[in-house]
Amino acid sequence: MCGICCTVSLTAEIFKPYFLDYTNLQRRGPDSSHQLLETDCTYKYSCFFSGHVLHLRGQLTPQPLKDRNGNIFLWNGEVFGGVEVQDTSNDTRVMFEHITSCDSEHDILSLISKVQGPWAFIYYQKEKHNLWFGRDFFGRRSLLWGFGDNPEVALCLASALESSSLTDVKQWHEVPASGIFKFNLSTSAELKSIHLTHFLWMSATEEEQLEKGQSFLTVENQKYPAKITYEEGMLIAPITPLNKKIPELLSKSNPPALSNSVSLEDLKMLMSELHRENTESFIKVLSAAVKKRVSCLPKVTNLLTSKGKLANVAILFSGGIDSMMLAALADRNLPAEEPIDLLNVAFMMRQNANVKKLQKKPGPVSQHQDDGMAHKDFNPFDVPDRITGRLGWKELKSLNPGRIWNFVEIDVTHNELEQMRELHISQLVQPLNTVLDDSIGCAIWFASRGIGMLKCNGEKKPYTSTSKVIL
Repeated sequence: MCGICCTVSLTAEIFKPYFLDYTNLQRRGPDSSHQLLETDCTYKYSCFFSGHVLHLRGQLTPQPLKDRNGNIFLWNGEVFGGVEVQDTSNDTRVMFEHITSCDSEHDILSLISKVQGPWAFIYYQKEKHNLWFGRDFFGRRSLLWGFGDNPEVALCLASALESSSLTDVKQWHEVPASGIFKFNLSTSAELKSIHLTHFLWMSATEEEQLEKGQSFLTVENQKYPAKITYEEGMLIAPITPLNKKIPELLSKSNPPALSNSVSLEDLKMLMSELHRENTESFIKVLSAAVKKRVSCLPKVTNLLTSKGKLANVAILFSGGIDSMMLAALADRNLPAEEPIDLLNVAFMMRQNANVKKLQKKPGPVSQHQDDGMAHKDFNPFDVPDRITGRLGWKELKSLNPGRIWNFVEIDVTHNELEQMRELHISQLVQPLNTVLDDSIGCAIWFASRGIGMLKCNGEKKPYTSTSKVIL
């Protein structure tokens, strides 16, 4: 995950970047940070690019990338298929080489349609004065846009907001994942207004495509001070459409007689076989997906330190079936000597008011002896996910006792939650602001930070995860 940003000014006179503080973007890309200003004196526009790289594949490639023709590229994503990327190659470099070789809109959209994996990108096409940007079909990488009130700051694209931009947060929205955008800078600079072309993802049926386009036109267009033109048919969606019709199993002339022709034993055998095949197919597909994410990582240079071996991969671990499955598949696809961090978050529970009032209750002491023991043993961090997490950790150790499984207990007090929510999390969750957004954002932020306590030889010691890939 990288941090990318681009600010567009429809004037070439005095350029003032919208972001003066890049802290949140730099946190997303701690391995490299660079800025680049591109000014066109003919059409009088400026673009300020900022790239912050988290190095995951191949050689470290600083961003933004620029070629001899003046094309500029920012990429926050991973290529898992569709476009060939060698194990030792960097996907940002490969995507830049491919996209700069495209001669037409169709070529660019065809390339983007092929990419399998999560991504968000910004591409400045110098010769045609176009700024391309967008997110993958599922919106798996963050990209926000904010529209300015004047040509000096016409449009800003960024992976995350900064504290300096929160005063205008009501102007910010997620870039819709409904297609790819092209911003014609020369026309917009002449007219001093934003002109975008939105290439919609092409669905399998005309009805689905029409419904999607109409929804965006009538709802989304009201939010943005821009003229948007819609194009269809050149950007192919990466999914198979749902079947909206129930197929006829048998001909009407041959009505089913299930109660007479199928026995209970036959049904059990059929279900058992289907279950086995589906399970094997699911594990095969999911294992391949996990392997792509944990393979070819740049290893930590000091993998063996005085504190022991460091992990390259971590799991957001609750002990539930989903995190257990991911941990088991990561175990299959990682070298046996590499540790795996299991990041388990517990938000402090409030002690039951009934337990606090125990001593005030009338009656003999023996009547409340069990309650008293419960009060004495109360641990505010023994939440359900912590309990199931410990059980899951025990199961994984029995599954592969040769692996180092680091069960990292991340305890979050009420004070720390409020402090970090105000300082960091609220900015990163924006422009989303529901209770669910806040809850999920807090859990993921504390877990992915990876700072907690590690139990070793019966004692707990402070621990910070070094993992760059978190499943």
